[in-house]
Amino acid sequence: MPELPEVERAARQLTRAALGKSIASVKAIHPALKRKLSPSQSRAAKGKRIESIERRGKHQLIHLDSGDTLVVHFRMNGDWEIGTTADALDRFARAAIELVDGTRISLVDRRALSSITLDKKGTSSLPKLGREANDPSLDADYLRSALARKKIAVKPALMDQSVVAGLGNIYAAEALWEAEMDPRKSAAKISRAKLEKLVDAIRLVLSPKKRLPGRYTDKRGASRFAVYDREGKVCRRCGGTIDRITQAGRSTYFCPSCQRG
Repeated sequence: MPELPEVERAARQLTRAALGKSIASVKAIHPALKRKLSPSQSRAAKGKRIESIERRGKHQLIHLDSGDTLVVHFRMNGDWEIGTTADALDRFARAAIELVDGTRISLVDRRALSSITLDKKGTSSLPKLGREANDPSLDADYLRSALARKKIAVKPALMDQSVVAGLGNIYAAEALWEAEMDPRKSAAKISRAKLEKLVDAIRLVLSPKKRLPGRYTDKRGASRFAVYDREGKVCRRCGGTIDRITQAGRSTYFCPSCQRG
């Protein structure tokens, strides 16, 4: 699933293509998208100018001059394809935003799980979201409070968007490795000192120092991951063997030899 860095990149791409332009049409193409974006909602967006584009967690918010907001979530495999209305539509295009200048922004998704919805002025369909993973105000005190009542392991707790917005399976695993923290450790029992180390690790794995531009699926730069998708390989820190377990239905990669804190 695209996480904060990938969604941030997509929002910047969308901003370059669409900011300040007016919408000619918003079309839901796949039946799953049609159930989320009704014809009346599509008509409500027609002719409106795109005033700003914001990322919140893994969501992209396209704010219109009417006060309404188009809310986009890529889910597992969604992404933007930027082209023109003269171009052939991608076979996996599930929705398309066409602008009056001839730009077409296609929501491409092989699995058709992504969504576009319209929030009317003064309403919000966003779930409860915690502080952004890259927010400077994300600190040990915040995490200690947010995790205090979590009766689950720290890895799935970090993936809870009401705790930390934008952090998902990949970067949670990477941050825990950087912090030398066992992903199975009880979230509510982590000391403040260790949470400080974890906050620093989250910032590190989301920084350009550790993350090359591009999608998480890009083959180039895949070696930047210390544990993710490296089951059975040698740990770069201690020489141990990377293991994989399942937590909350997702794969967790970690080094049992050095992630003991």
